[in-house]
Amino acid sequence: MTRRYELWEVGRQLSATAQGKEKADLVIKNGILVNVFTGEIQPNIDVVVKCGRIASVGAAVTVVDENTVIVDAQGMYLVPGFIDGHIHVESSMMTVGEYAKATIPHGTSAIVMDPHEIVNVAGLGGMTAMMQDGETTPLRVFTTVPSCVPASPGLENTGSSITPQDVENALQWEGVVGLGEMMDFSGILNGNPLTFAKVEKTLKAGKTVTGHFPLLDTGAALNAYIAAGINCCHESTSAREALAKMRLGMYAMIREGSAWDDVPEVIKAITEHHVDSRLAVLVSDDLHANTILQRGHMDYIIRLAISQGVRPATAIQMATINPACCFNMERDIGSIAPGRFADINILSDLAQVKVEKVIINGELVAEQGRLTVPVGGYVYPEELKTSVKITRRFLPGDFTIKAPLDSEATGVRVIGVFNGSVLTTEMIEVLPVSDGEVELATERDICKVAVINRHQPEGGMSVGFVHGFGLKKGAVASTYAHDAHNLIVLGTSEVEMALAANTLVACSGGMAVVEGEEVLSLFEMPIAGLMSDMTAQEVAAALRQLSDAWIELGSPLASPFMTLSLLSLVVIPAIRLTDKGIVDVYTNSLTTLFASSTVLK
Repeated sequence: MTRRYELWEVGRQLSATAQGKEKADLVIKNGILVNVFTGEIQPNIDVVVKCGRIASVGAAVTVVDENTVIVDAQGMYLVPGFIDGHIHVESSMMTVGEYAKATIPHGTSAIVMDPHEIVNVAGLGGMTAMMQDGETTPLRVFTTVPSCVPASPGLENTGSSITPQDVENALQWEGVVGLGEMMDFSGILNGNPLTFAKVEKTLKAGKTVTGHFPLLDTGAALNAYIAAGINCCHESTSAREALAKMRLGMYAMIREGSAWDDVPEVIKAITEHHVDSRLAVLVSDDLHANTILQRGHMDYIIRLAISQGVRPATAIQMATINPACCFNMERDIGSIAPGRFADINILSDLAQVKVEKVIINGELVAEQGRLTVPVGGYVYPEELKTSVKITRRFLPGDFTIKAPLDSEATGVRVIGVFNGSVLTTEMIEVLPVSDGEVELATERDICKVAVINRHQPEGGMSVGFVHGFGLKKGAVASTYAHDAHNLIVLGTSEVEMALAANTLVACSGGMAVVEGEEVLSLFEMPIAGLMSDMTAQEVAAALRQLSDAWIELGSPLASPFMTLSLLSLVVIPAIRLTDKGIVDVYTNSLTTLFASSTVLK
């Protein structure tokens, strides 16, 4: 990789190069500039680059020599490198190096990652490893310090914790640009001193506090949340929510990931209300490797926004200058302008966002969908590969549920899930009881789900019920389960659930699908039980095999493992399951599995 110069180091050279007094390192000629400042499309533009930064934009007045690289854009479009303003790299199941390999050819030049998945498992050591991994790539990997580790104290067990002092220290690290998504909205609204301490230290450091506000209350609650200093939120699932946030000066991050399809609805805040779009930011949040390889990264999300009626130049702004401004980085990235880093994509089709060449830091790093430079090579520490601490072997009896009373049936709380949505609903269902144990009702699409503490040898656990996965048989398990990333198991029988759980304990993490006594598919993820060290193509193949196995069991969901991973995410309504029991997200407290008012005698 070429060195990345700070502007103060090379300002004199840039100024001289813009006047033709010094030789350029790179000149891009004959481009059509998508100006993200004005929204204009400007033809016949040259871009002159020196020391990895842009010296001038317009008609080139420059001196070249045999060392100057000349790129003829041939009348194609010049747009800034794309920025993903909110991403959990761990959700791709790849390392940062492999993530960079997969996304750079799609025009992604920078990401802002919130590594709270690995930090929940391995603490700041996990964050450090991912940042070091990012340094081996041309991708600009910016990081926010996870704010909520654990995400819900007292409601789940996790592998680590982050204190306000940890936040203050990590904010000083190079590449750290803010505080990770503040999921503890209850702590903000209730004035929790520990929660506010993390926000206050971030504001004092002059960095961005990123948000997570899934509540529908866009009145007093949203005002209070923003007033605390929180700058952006990616949890809007309707145009109404996004519009309310932008009206109050909050960046509305419009999300399109593997398990959620939010852009078509949320983008209506722009297309139907015709408001100024400067506070609208396109993000992915969570993307699987196979999703990236099949449809792309930010290029796909921009293309989707355009297909929903957003002007191409406006959609480009939402993935370039807008996220740069959100994180106070517009002096360096997000535009093609003098002084900025030379992160430039050359597109042959603007509306289809067809990326032909990718330039990062003034160097051609990808062309026609292929990398042109070496990327990655980081090796993760061995201590991150032994994160499943469970020493017990699970038996079918561990997954049984005793009825509270001597009855033929009993009412239970069931978690309802929906295809393509992060939300759940609370259902009350009456299930049969046999020999004192609550039985399943697979004919009503009700399965058992268990969450097991994988951070302690004894593996404490809780068991509940879920509706909506469509399983007709078998069981599945994963150590990727937001946010504590405990071992989560879903199944139609206790025997198969025990097999799925024991399979992942034996390989120290991953995802498994079983039927009867057979393991149909196993994807080992040895790095913190969250990521594989395989290539993007190998990870995608493993995920396809898992998807086929899910289909074999009967599930119609588009991304069932992602939906499964969200069953324990206790910061998004309505009810969830952790290793401690069922959580009512609205009250931020544990509730009962059994609904006593519906018990039948």
